[in-house]
Amino acid sequence: MNIAGSYQSMFKIPELKRRILFTAFILVVYRLGSHIPVPGIDRGAMAAFFANLEGTFAGLYDMFSGGNLSNATIFALGIMPYISASIIIQLLQAVVPYFEKLAKEGEEGRKKITQMTRYGTVALALVQSFGMSFAVAGLGVVANPGVAFQLMFVLTLTTGTMFVMWLGEQITERGIGNGISLIIFIGIVARYPSDILRTITQLQQGSLHWLKLGLILAFMLVVIAGIIAITQGQRKIPVQYAKKIVGRKVYGGASTHIPLRVNTAGVIPIIFAQSIIMFPATLGNFFPNNEFWMALSRYFTPPNPVYVVIYSAMIILFAYFYTAVILNPRDVADNLKKQSGFIPGVRPGNKTAEYIDRVLTRVTLPGAVFLASIAVLPDLMISWFNVPFYFGGTGLLIVVGVALDTLQQIESHLVMRHYDGFMAKGRLRARRT
Repeated sequence: MNIAGSYQSMFKIPELKRRILFTAFILVVYRLGSHIPVPGIDRGAMAAFFANLEGTFAGLYDMFSGGNLSNATIFALGIMPYISASIIIQLLQAVVPYFEKLAKEGEEGRKKITQMTRYGTVALALVQSFGMSFAVAGLGVVANPGVAFQLMFVLTLTTGTMFVMWLGEQITERGIGNGISLIIFIGIVARYPSDILRTITQLQQGSLHWLKLGLILAFMLVVIAGIIAITQGQRKIPVQYAKKIVGRKVYGGASTHIPLRVNTAGVIPIIFAQSIIMFPATLGNFFPNNEFWMALSRYFTPPNPVYVVIYSAMIILFAYFYTAVILNPRDVADNLKKQSGFIPGVRPGNKTAEYIDRVLTRVTLPGAVFLASIAVLPDLMISWFNVPFYFGGTGLLIVVGVALDTLQQIESHLVMRHYDGFMAKGRLRARRT
């Protein structure tokens, strides 16, 4: 069966069809809410201000909110408070014994962590919206700034964030794919039509040649293929389980593997690095008359070599840091030992932990270097080749990663019901079944 047949098969399974339509409906609701403005703000002046903030922290925040911040809509904070709360809770699991214990308690622990993440989201949304109310009032885009406006602004944005979080949880529970990731995905993809129109306009005006566009598109395909390869790349460590005889039955003896992903940390290292390196440029925009901040801003603005080198080094360091946070070789070795599992040729316990740590260190390096390359790619393409759209970086990694994850979930539904999937593995499993 070809790819078109696989798409048709999606709607032959009632449960999968219902999940896909429900996900589409929730995403439409989110996009409709993205056009409801916050009362009392001049949206035109707000958009004009953000047009000069490309490459700053505010521009990064606007990307994750799907353009809602620059458009001053009720979803201006987007899902960023939830993402920040999730990252904070995840980091606490690595350093605070209480949170580490919760993470190991199974379903009950997961529920408590989810509840804490929600409370953290509300707290961060209140703090961020309160600070943003002062910033917006100082930009001169508010008709009647004052306490009443600030109270309305904080309540509107916090409620909008909670509603977006609820929409994401509904997709995860009743739809297909990860809801929070899909909401970020649809916000990023919503910008693509304007990029396409801008490219067409440049072609018509003659400022962009067809040959140059063709080379850019070919390069884009190569980059996307590389992202897919890195995202799905794994180093499989073989594991053997010892046989156990209980009564007349024999348990264990199976062979499996530990999959160590090339890019275990995902897009988080880029977000961490961007949040730090964009700070000087952001201050430079707010203090245009300060020579020190303006000079520092120039050094930390692409395509300055200082920016490229420091940004790339930070991404590589954060990739190792976050990988160490979410994957502890000692825990993996202890779990293997408890389950009577071992890596052939490696002694259980400390030796196993050291072996996994050594392999993980080597595997993470190419993934971290690739992340750094993708992160600096958009700025270099715009500076060197005058590309009329922003290609690469955090947005592209999220789009490709979310698309792959969603397709894999759809694939599992198809293969489980003896339909051909989208990928070769899925078709092979279906035929064997």
